[in-house]
Amino acid sequence: MTNRLAAVNRTLLALTGLVLLALGAALLGGLWPYSGRGDVLLSAEDRRRWTSEGWWWWVVLPVLGVVVLLALWWFLAQWRRSRLPALLVDTGDGAYAQLRGHALEQAMAAELAAVAGVASAHVTLHGRRTAPTVRVRLLLAPHAVPADALATLAHEALTHARTSTGLPTLPTEARLHATDHHAKRVT
Repeated sequence: MTNRLAAVNRTLLALTGLVLLALGAALLGGLWPYSGRGDVLLSAEDRRRWTSEGWWWWVVLPVLGVVVLLALWWFLAQWRRSRLPALLVDTGDGAYAQLRGHALEQAMAAELAAVAGVASAHVTLHGRRTAPTVRVRLLLAPHAVPADALATLAHEALTHARTSTGLPTLPTEARLHATDHHAKRVT
């Protein structure tokens, strides 16, 4: 969801920038048809003509409402965090402790990076504090066996994370990528 939101954000920013650039170029180039002090976009006669049409209010108000709702959605989406800052861990005595999400991410990444054949590991936590999800990106060396890396992820790293946080399940999405390697030249 975050990647889609980032793509929508970039698209809207690009379109807004293009519109503002076109308006600025039109103003600087003298292409704007309203240059006088008393010039307006809609004259009083045009305003009366459009407001007397029966469809005018049924089109303009919903369109403006949709524009306002889209702008509000876009504004609120900017404040949404893509990563989980902290998890709630049951201490067993009825209370909860907070575990920094970044600390768990670093611990899991270090454990996965220590596996033979894993060049680097990147772990991010998403979701809610009581029901987190994990996204793992593993960069595998050319000699790595992907099944071994996944087995280590499933049986060791995730098991350690679940037991340390006290979570019964920890849904995980893993993406494996291979490093670029070139054939050696034979002379």
